[in-house]
Amino acid sequence: MAAGARQLTRALQHRNYRLFFGGQSASLVGTWITRVATSWLVYRLSGSAAILGLIGFCGLVPTFVLAPLAGVYVDRHSRHKVIVLTQVLSMLQSFALAALALAHVITVAEIAALQLFQGVINAFDTPARQAFVVEMVEDRRDLANAIALNSSMFNGARLLGPSVAGVLIALVGEGGCFLIDGISYLAVIASLLAMTVRPSAPRGEQKHMLHEMREGWRYTAGSPAIRSMLTLLSVVSLVGMPYTVLMPVIASDRLHGGAHTLGFLMAAVGLGALGGAVRLAMRRTVLGLGRTIVTMATVFGFTLALFAASRQLWLSLPLLVVVGFSMMLQTAATNTVLQTILEEHMRGRVMSFYTMAVMGTAPFGALIAGALASRIGAPWTIAGGGLICAATAIYFTRQLPRLREHIRPIYQKLGILPEVAEGLRATQSVPASPGA
Repeated sequence: MAAGARQLTRALQHRNYRLFFGGQSASLVGTWITRVATSWLVYRLSGSAAILGLIGFCGLVPTFVLAPLAGVYVDRHSRHKVIVLTQVLSMLQSFALAALALAHVITVAEIAALQLFQGVINAFDTPARQAFVVEMVEDRRDLANAIALNSSMFNGARLLGPSVAGVLIALVGEGGCFLIDGISYLAVIASLLAMTVRPSAPRGEQKHMLHEMREGWRYTAGSPAIRSMLTLLSVVSLVGMPYTVLMPVIASDRLHGGAHTLGFLMAAVGLGALGGAVRLAMRRTVLGLGRTIVTMATVFGFTLALFAASRQLWLSLPLLVVVGFSMMLQTAATNTVLQTILEEHMRGRVMSFYTMAVMGTAPFGALIAGALASRIGAPWTIAGGGLICAATAIYFTRQLPRLREHIRPIYQKLGILPEVAEGLRATQSVPASPGA
């Protein structure tokens, strides 16, 4: 049992990662409280699914526009300093939301403007955090575990935050939720400042930013494995993930509930996602994650369609647990494989494209989903998106053999394939012959 626990949390032996994990865990609960409170506030003020989609668009579209630029910036500068700055700015954004909401003068337009500001912050923060994991975990063998623990942390907060938000909205209102979120950022900022970070290795002569952006794009598009994983992730984010934007409509109109119902639904997703992250953390190798990616995308799509057809809370909750589980495994497995096969000097740029795939396509999906839901209803919109995800994943299943052939030499070079590692050990145990 103890050995299993050590296997599950082995990345925590690294001091910097341990600090990050503790501070971020507290802050992310506040972030999820704000997400739920923002959705509920917008729907209360507007009563419109289309406006919910528009707000989701405002919060995410800066990532699509700025992520390639952010990737170059992250590769050029200290990732640690970038993250400290983005966390301070995020704290100020939450305090601005709190001040307006507590004064009872907040409008949908002001929420949209502050969501745009947070989107700009996230465009730089997300690729910086993704790339910084490698610096916090000195032993690359613990990298996959650190990525899985990040996902566990994120989804533990997703589980706890919405549940707490449903209660807090009733007790202190949306403004109180935003204030709590702002205060929670102090934990992650303190943990970042307590780290001991080695100076970044000096880079060669810097080229023009547009040239480096093109280099990152050519590297990403030129790799069949990276290109395929990011394409599938983009489709799922575009047509599948907008179900979260429409969740207040489902909670209110489909299930005839209130803010607490919305909290339960979001918590069910978080519970499943936490389970998926723990499942990934228990893995000892990245081998087989390609199959996991396409299988989980298929399960996600079909289960989302079933959730859209549900009219009962007791049925919707377990379906959302499966949705969260499959969504997390696909996303985190993609992250793990990417971080494993990337060349270090391209890490920030490629992870910016990963950020675009996860978050950058989502605003367009939110906008489309909001418009469609206003015409054909939220359930039909969610079901259609789920079926498209499943169909796309089934198509990509046919590409797996070709992608394995591309990744295999990289795994061999890294000594990940068992037969290669055994061969290396055998070679090292035999004295070299003369002239070798």
